[in-house]
Amino acid sequence: MKNTQTKPITFQRAILWSIFWLGFALLVASAIWLFLLNGSERAAQFLAGYLIEQSLSVDNLFVFLMLFTYFKIAPAIQRRVLNYGIAGVIILRGIMIFAGIGLVNRFEFLIYIFGAIVLYSAFKLFFGSEKEFDAEKSRIITWTRKFIPIAREFHGEKFFIREAGKRIATPLFVVLVVVEVTDFLFAFDSIPAIFAITREPLIIYGSNLLAVLGLRSMYFLLVRMRTAFRFVEKGVSIILLFVGLKMIAPLFWKDFSIDTLYSLIIILGILLVSILASLVKPIRKE
Repeated sequence: MKNTQTKPITFQRAILWSIFWLGFALLVASAIWLFLLNGSERAAQFLAGYLIEQSLSVDNLFVFLMLFTYFKIAPAIQRRVLNYGIAGVIILRGIMIFAGIGLVNRFEFLIYIFGAIVLYSAFKLFFGSEKEFDAEKSRIITWTRKFIPIAREFHGEKFFIREAGKRIATPLFVVLVVVEVTDFLFAFDSIPAIFAITREPLIIYGSNLLAVLGLRSMYFLLVRMRTAFRFVEKGVSIILLFVGLKMIAPLFWKDFSIDTLYSLIIILGILLVSILASLVKPIRKE
C-alpha cells in the first residue's frame, strides 16, 4: 500500500488531543452547572454519562485495533477511516438516543430490559477473553460483499475506484463498514447504560458526542498503551454491573435511588482503581 499525504497522529499529539477533549467536556459541564436550572445535578449527569461512554469505548477501540492490524492498515490511513467512522457514529447514535428515550418514556418497563442487557454485557466483558478478528468468519464483511462488488487490493486511502468502467469499493470501504456496524452494536450497551443516569436527550447526546469526538486520539493512545492498563477492561465491566443493577433495582425495591453525584463518584472511583491496579501490576515482559 502506498503512502498518502495523510499524516498519522503521533503519541504526543494523541495525548494533547485527549487532554483537549477532556478539558472541553469539563468546560461544558461547568457551563451546565452555571447556566442551567438544577445545574449541579445536570452537570453530574453529563459527567457520569461522559465517563460511562468513554470507559465503554475502550472495548470498542480494541476491536478497531484488531481490525486494522488484521488488514495491515497504515496508521495514516487508520486516521482517515476513524474520521469517517466518527462522523457516521454521531448520526447513528443521535437517532438511537432520541428513539430510545421516546420508547422508554412511553413504555417504562423497557428500562428493565435495557438493564438486563447491560448486566449481560457486564458478565460477558468480565469473563470473556479477547478474540482475534477473523475476516473470513465476519458476517459484516460477508454481507457487504453480497451487495457491493469489492476490489481485491487496497488503493491507498480510497474507498471507491473505477475498474472496467464500473465504480467498485475497495477493501478499505469494507473496513469502514465494519467500524460503523461494530460501533452500532456497542451502542446497545452504552446508550441503555446512560438511561440509568438521566433521560434528558441533550445531556445524553452531548455526553455521547464529546466522548465520540475524543475517540480518535484515544485510539492512538491505546495503540501505544494497550498493555499498560490491562485491568481497565475489568473496571469497565464492573461499571456496567453497577449501572445494570441500578436500572433493575426499582423492580424489586420501589424506593431505590442513588444520587447522581454518588453515581459519578462510584464510576470515577472504579476507573481510577482499575488504572492504578494496572500500574501497580503491569504485564511482565518475557
